[in-house]
Amino acid sequence: MRNAVTETRQSLGWSQQKLADELGVSRQTIISIERGKFDPSLPLAFRMASVFGRSIEDLFFPDHTSR
Repeated sequence: MRNAVTETRQSLGWSQQKLADELGVSRQTIISIERGKFDPSLPLAFRMASVFGRSIEDLFFPDHTSR
């Protein structure tokens, strides 16, 4: 899954730590999500969308590359 978390976070002028604090997760979790190494749980994805004032579909989208 691809995501627009980094771009969205940066557009608000937020650090990774600020986003982590807002979501109640570690900064390492944010780093892993932004790098595409970790897909958040559905509840976390909803919280991220809520703190950004966006929809989940604005933040996360399928990676259409074949495996």
